[in-house]
Amino acid sequence: MSNAHDRIILPADKMPTQWYNPQPDLPTPLAPPLDPETHEPVTPDQLGVIFPTSLIEQEMSQDRWIPIPQPVLDAYRLWRPTPLIRARNLEKAIGAKCRIFYKDESVSPAGSHKPNTAVPQAYFNMTEGVKRLSTETGAGQWGTALSFACSQFGMDCTVYMVKVSYEMKPYRQILIRNYGSTVHPSPSELTRTGAEMLRRDPGCKGSLGLAISEAVEDAATHDDTKYTLGSVLNHVLVHQTIVGLETEQQLAEQGLKPDHLVGCVGGGSNFAGLVLPFLRRKLDGENIHFVASEPRACPSLTRGEYRYDYGDMARLTPLMKMHTLGHAFMPAPIHAGGLRYHGDAPILCNLMEEGLIDARSYFQTDCFDAARLFLQTQGFLPAPETSHAIKAAIDVAKEAGPDENVVFLYSGHGMLDLASYDAYLKGNLDNFELPQSDIDNALKECPQI
Repeated sequence: MSNAHDRIILPADKMPTQWYNPQPDLPTPLAPPLDPETHEPVTPDQLGVIFPTSLIEQEMSQDRWIPIPQPVLDAYRLWRPTPLIRARNLEKAIGAKCRIFYKDESVSPAGSHKPNTAVPQAYFNMTEGVKRLSTETGAGQWGTALSFACSQFGMDCTVYMVKVSYEMKPYRQILIRNYGSTVHPSPSELTRTGAEMLRRDPGCKGSLGLAISEAVEDAATHDDTKYTLGSVLNHVLVHQTIVGLETEQQLAEQGLKPDHLVGCVGGGSNFAGLVLPFLRRKLDGENIHFVASEPRACPSLTRGEYRYDYGDMARLTPLMKMHTLGHAFMPAPIHAGGLRYHGDAPILCNLMEEGLIDARSYFQTDCFDAARLFLQTQGFLPAPETSHAIKAAIDVAKEAGPDENVVFLYSGHGMLDLASYDAYLKGNLDNFELPQSDIDNALKECPQI
């Protein structure tokens, strides 16, 4: 492959016009979400309190292909298709024998992969007459993405941002407000859930599970508002498959196949978006290695228990079967705020249980080391979350043989995360390994099903 083909860009007319839904192809059927009180499978009517009908249908769909509406395609074209780039300088720096590629999702308006689902979620809500969306955000990428999406369709948006990230990443919340949305640090005094937490712990720095509770409560108590989630749910992963579908085309144009697909995991949407379109090929016997990378401070895939649990701290959401550290888990304030969720997408966990995913966990300083190497070799600054994918990709590439191809998802840039890199350069980052006792205590709060 010559240097002229190191940046592989699809023509605009080759952008996928359908999302891939993996549910019909899962080796074992997906465990249904359960009512948190009765433990019976939830009905569409129950979900209708916080989600629009069209997204509920996608959540439960068994159709392999779901058409992308034209207004969503039009919005996607502001930044899609995204490039697939060969990281030759990184290859040389680590002495890799293989090729390393990265799918660059940082070119979106929000600077990450999150608009791939934010745009359709805003669109489907708008078509059903919803005026305002409420949501949570960890590091701020999802809140930024949904704020952008709502601005495209004339909707209001309220974001509950995990307080530790709100304080560490002020420029994210400034961007959210400039898109026209409202952002509050979570826990807040605006919801019963947030106010109760602040009474118990006035210095609480928050968690994604807690911010979800606040956003769900907001939606459930306002008739003009619906809730949106940036990861975990089936329809979110379906929307993100546009990433892997493009990647598959880009590799095929160069006569290449992916030997290793790598992504970071918080809730699982960016990793799943890259790997799911290759699932059928893997199940048909093609040797494709799926590698998921997560923090050792929040090791839900590598050390979590596969069981039913709530998606939020206040136990307002349906129960989902997933790898979980327990909904009561309060994560350490690491800088990869988007990876601090207690559980993972049920689809992803289903595949993990089938032995189809290799999950690895890393300390944050090792990931920042990898990010700095990427910056110094490839020239671009990754988000702290993305640094976990880079670290895993480097490790995989060192193990890979000649003519193999390692593809990782560059899920977002780090230009709004400079405070994290300042702390790294000053030696102020702590490595945190979650004690097993913390996991055991949090799991005691899970329902017995």
